[in-house]
Amino acid sequence: MWESTAPTASTTGALGCAPYAPHSPVAPGQAQLLPVVLVLASGRGARFTASGGSTHKLQADLGGKTVLQRTLDAVRASGLYWHLEDGGHPGMGDSIAAAVRATRNAPGWMVLPADLPLVQPHTLLQVAQEPLGGAAVLVPVFKGQRGHPVRFAAACRVALETLEGNTGAAHVVRAQAAIKMIVNDGGCVMDIDTVDDLQRARAWLQRR
Repeated sequence: MWESTAPTASTTGALGCAPYAPHSPVAPGQAQLLPVVLVLASGRGARFTASGGSTHKLQADLGGKTVLQRTLDAVRASGLYWHLEDGGHPGMGDSIAAAVRATRNAPGWMVLPADLPLVQPHTLLQVAQEPLGGAAVLVPVFKGQRGHPVRFAAACRVALETLEGNTGAAHVVRAQAAIKMIVNDGGCVMDIDTVDDLQRARAWLQRR
């Protein structure tokens, strides 16, 4: 059974969930039956600094909070259990593998890069609760563009645990013939890779 502790963003390999409250979208006991959100925060953010960023992209200010804080706020608000993987890994594949190994008894996983600060809590919950119908992978799609989090069933554990390199879990998604789910959330495709991306996110946040 998952612990219901809420670690700080700086804790490597932390597992937790937002404490249940009457307004929580997930009822007590339900969260442990749903996939764990794997928040990946291990990247160096080289493209961001190369584009003129003065700090790591996850620490950049976005409306009074850091990019990472906003991503974690959305995860906590969803009521789902989550794991923050912020150790030093050479590639996204290695980061995913480490996160899955740390939560290997989970009923499934949702891979969420930490540079998606505008993803909505209801989207996370929608992806988590969507029936897979026998499929092993689910990908959210916004206006024809594939986004995150990508959901993996427990049957993908061995494949995910052995990932390495910079291609992430792309070959696992292809091998499993992923199903797509249409979502109404531009935040699921709005990642922060450059300073221009950050400016667009700031403008989007002001309009929201």
